[in-house]
Formats: sequence, structure tokens, C-alpha cells
Amino acid sequence: MNLQLIHTTWGCSAAAWENGLLAGVTLPHDNEKEAIDTLAGYLKTSPASLSQKRSGIVDDLQQRLAEKLTGYFAGKQGAFDLPLRWPGLTPFQQRVLKVVKEIPYGQTLSYGEIARQIGCPRGARAVGGAVGANPWLLVVPCHRVLAGNRQIGGFGCGLDWKVKLLQLEKIHYKTSHLD
Repeated sequence: MNLQLIHTTWGCSAAAWENGLLAGVTLPHDNEKEAIDTLAGYLKTSPASLSQKRSGIVDDLQQRLAEKLTGYFAGKQGAFDLPLRWPGLTPFQQRVLKVVKEIPYGQTLSYGEIARQIGCPRGARAVGGAVGANPWLLVVPCHRVLAGNRQIGGFGCGLDWKVKLLQLEKIHYKTSHLD
């Protein structure tokens, strides 16, 4: 897999490309090693299997991802319109993440709303599991998925990250049932 490192004002993100498709991307980390190790974990591979080879088509896509990520952390809106590598996810996870991918900047859906959209009205918990398998953070904006009562819910990278991303997008949420 082709490794890409992207330095933003929030830290270093790592992305992996395979045959012109984005296989995974991380949120920013304090250093490149942490970003690469996290990415390897998402992809269930070793950090050594990720290399920084260059190729024409990937260069254009890498440039677009770098621009979108640096823009996002600078507070610019915009969709991440990149080709994704879907193998490795179950059909259910794919259905869920395709809905999540379409949630616009500054807006949210609940786990239950997504479950209803994919025809599984009682599948909110299963949707949460599928969202947790997302290897393309920000590109597929799983931080925009909240609990039905607008509570923050969970986030694989930690709730501190989810709060930062929601605040960046000026998304209102509840931290408890008392809000």
C-alpha cells in the first residue's frame, strides 16, 4: 500500500492508497510514527507494509486529500470526494458507511436514523458497530453520528476528538441528558 503523510495545523495524518483507492486515513497525531501505527491498525497490517511509493494517479488523489484535510482543519467546509477501497468491510458496514459518507458538514444523523435509512429500524447498535469500523476518518465523517437524543455517543478515537470535531463544525450536541 502507498503511504501518504499529511501535516496539518492539528498534527500529522497518515493515509494509505491501493490501486488508486483510499484504503484508510487517520486523524492527526503528534508525530508520524503514531499516525502510521494507527493507520496500520485500521488496515490490520504492519507499519512496514506501508511504503511511500509515487505514481501519477495517486499523486493527484493524494494532493486532493492533503488539500481537503488541511482545509478542514482550517475550518473550511467541503466534501471529501475521493474513491474509497471498500473490500474488507462487510456488506452491512458498507451500507452504513455509505450513508455516513453523505452527511454534510455541520449536520448530523443519529444511529437510529441511519438504521431506518438502510432498512434496519431496530439496528441502531449494529449501526454503531459499523460506524466504529470506519477506516476513513473525516472522509466518511463518523463524528457526525450522534445518539438519538443528540448526546455525543461514542467515538473510536476518543470522545475528546469527537468533541473537537463537532465544535470545529459548530455542531450542537448534548454531553448528558441534563443539557
